[in-house]
Amino acid sequence: MSRQRRVTGERLAGGLAHDVVRIGETVRRPMPARAAYIHDVLRLFARHGWPAAPRYLGVDEEGRQTLTYLAGHVAWQPAQPPAVWSEDSLTRVAKLVRQFHDLTAGTPLAEDDEVVCHNDLSPRNTVYRDDGAGLRPYAFIDWDFAAPGRRIHDVAHVCWQFLDLGPGRASPEGPARLIGLVADTYALRTRDRRALVETILWWQDRCWRGIDERADAGDPAMERLRSAGHVKAIQEAYAWVDEHRSALESALL
Repeated sequence: MSRQRRVTGERLAGGLAHDVVRIGETVRRPMPARAAYIHDVLRLFARHGWPAAPRYLGVDEEGRQTLTYLAGHVAWQPAQPPAVWSEDSLTRVAKLVRQFHDLTAGTPLAEDDEVVCHNDLSPRNTVYRDDGAGLRPYAFIDWDFAAPGRRIHDVAHVCWQFLDLGPGRASPEGPARLIGLVADTYALRTRDRRALVETILWWQDRCWRGIDERADAGDPAMERLRSAGHVKAIQEAYAWVDEHRSALESALL
């Protein structure tokens, strides 16, 4: 039975670290670390009727996490339809982040911190649907790294990933304006606006070092990421943000 399910399941594209399989209207994934906490976060969203995250359904016969399948377009490839990168999509992302932050603020899941953070917000972890005006963000998936944190942590990650900050950007002027748009849409506090670019740099430094250290320790998933060039790409993105830091902060201060 177990072997048959693996054959009939549809492997979903885009998983950088884990095999993810769709069976019917469910998704089966390896059980994450801190699974009980992650499942409590998803249960909280379900209780509030927040539609922008999958529902936790339990554990299947192979010990995998079972979630509802969210139909739509997952933007895991670098080349995407223009609507994915549109300002309308960007503001929608910022609004969704504000929604789940507000849902978790002050709850036991936030512990002594501000909110529950997703900690890996990016187009590849976002489901887009066409609302009649083109693809727009509908939901966030892959909550494996969710944890108590500060609002600015997720907002900074959004700016890095959804604006593709790095050497692929011809100049910092456009990204600077869009960073300001994210901060305005989210209604980021003044003290966090001052620290936003610094927090983007913190994320980039943390990410490349984390991949490197875990790959050195023999983590197969991190070894694959490093072999695929992710460490070098993140280091180059860090250097670009650091070089253009003043220009990026101009729209925030």
